[in-house]
Amino acid sequence: MSLSLLHRIAAALFILVAAEGTVSAEELPRKTKTPRESYPNVDVIYDSIVAPDGKRLRTMITKPQAAKGKLPVIFVAGWLSCDSVEAPADTKDASGIVFRGLAQLPGFCLFRVDKQGVGDSEGVCAETDFDSELAGYRAAFRALKNYDFIDTNQIYILGISNGGGFAPLVPESDAEQAQVRGYISVGGWVKTWFEHMLEIERRRFGLMGKSPAEVNKRMQGAATLYYDWLIKKITVDQILREHPELAELWPEGKDHAHLYGRPLVFYEQLQNLNLAAAWSRVNVPALILHGQYDWIMSREDPELMARYVNANQPGAARFIEVPEMGHTFQHYGSFADAFTGKDTDFDPKVLRLLTDWLKEHEEKPPGGAAPPGNAEPNSLK
Repeated sequence: MSLSLLHRIAAALFILVAAEGTVSAEELPRKTKTPRESYPNVDVIYDSIVAPDGKRLRTMITKPQAAKGKLPVIFVAGWLSCDSVEAPADTKDASGIVFRGLAQLPGFCLFRVDKQGVGDSEGVCAETDFDSELAGYRAAFRALKNYDFIDTNQIYILGISNGGGFAPLVPESDAEQAQVRGYISVGGWVKTWFEHMLEIERRRFGLMGKSPAEVNKRMQGAATLYYDWLIKKITVDQILREHPELAELWPEGKDHAHLYGRPLVFYEQLQNLNLAAAWSRVNVPALILHGQYDWIMSREDPELMARYVNANQPGAARFIEVPEMGHTFQHYGSFADAFTGKDTDFDPKVLRLLTDWLKEHEEKPPGGAAPPGNAEPNSLK
């Protein structure tokens, strides 16, 4: 057999592995210096998958040690930022505290994946577009079948922030969508990204202390800026050269190639999404949460999500405005505190919302008893 033929076979096998979301055969090196997660009576598996772009992505899977047979799994679709979904024991991050609570939930597995360039995952997050990121999540979703303790007919997708919007896009085929038994969306979105940018900019200007008149004046410029970029497809660099008076409105100052730490093509691809259509196809239970002090996403977005799901499957979606919660799981005393990041102590009631809903909608084995597992985690008591 010729060397060139061997190379072609190897390349074909690599493409097949990436397309199927197969677990990586070679162990992914550890980049972070924090100890791996550990919990009493819980197995923690650090693994990896190969995304279609060839990057190896870190996966973290937890399961109760005492559980028998196949278990339902909570699959996390993460946020927009380049922060890891790993949750070390000393984490003060609200989302990390929630992950640690879910990792100890009796009768459930938890599956997380770090996107390209985050944590141990290969790649550069700041230069990864959304299509590549979504493809990574889809590869991770398909990799669930590689674990014999996971019931792939009982998948619950937890979408947070950006993931709270695109969660229904993770299962790509009809067969994959049929594997999902429920969605939890926290701080998600469903309108167009253009609408979102106008809404967040109005709130941002107001929280910056601008007068109502100045906010409206700025919004006229913001409408031009974001319409030209997201609708007319003109580059931000060109827009600001032609309209230098709009430069002070751009959130990233002189950096015209990124927004919120991601490349501009990321948002151009978000603008191409039709999340209203995606949520309108959801016909399983959905828990839709929005924080009282979420200044990033509008309350109307999760309300619309719930409305679309209920129109498709009456009574399937439950919308809750969580008192004093911010964009995701943080808690604040006011919108001003949320804007400046001055959070209060984590409120375990938000974790209880998730765990109660999951246990309520979990499919029980014959006889109606819950699957065996470890005792109620301390964080839920």
